[in-house]
Amino acid sequence: MLNTHEANQEAIETVRDIIKGIDVAMLTTMSSEGLVSRPMSTQEVEFDGDLWFMTKKETSVYQEILQQSNVNVAYVHKSYVSIRGEAEIVEDQAKLKEFWNDSYAKFFGGSYDDPSLVLIKIKAETAEYWETGNKTKMVKSLFKKMTGKGSDDIDLNETVDLK
Repeated sequence: MLNTHEANQEAIETVRDIIKGIDVAMLTTMSSEGLVSRPMSTQEVEFDGDLWFMTKKETSVYQEILQQSNVNVAYVHKSYVSIRGEAEIVEDQAKLKEFWNDSYAKFFGGSYDDPSLVLIKIKAETAEYWETGNKTKMVKSLFKKMTGKGSDDIDLNETVDLK
């Protein structure tokens, strides 16, 4: 049986494997009108429980995180991952330089040393994922459901604690 640290590491590695190579995620924040989701480019850092994004201080996402730090990040490719966590604004020129690439110069219209650029660091708390690549599990579950031998819950997803 896995101890808490081992289970946490295994969960982080599973999420890391699923989101690896997915460039864009949907980041959901809370505005005064309700939930808001927008596509954000994930920084190319190996997932260790933290996710990193870049934005400017003039954006609504920046203001929303200052008001409410609870966020959700969703990734979709061959599988699906929904990560709940707490966001913080990080002003770190060295980290901005580390993440910077030429595409950001065009998108943000400047350089990593722009004082309005900030990082969003999201400390992941839980992740729910659906591994659609597991066709054997999917076929068995669907067969059980169609024949009335299974529950309504197909059980293709799992929720893991990342804290």
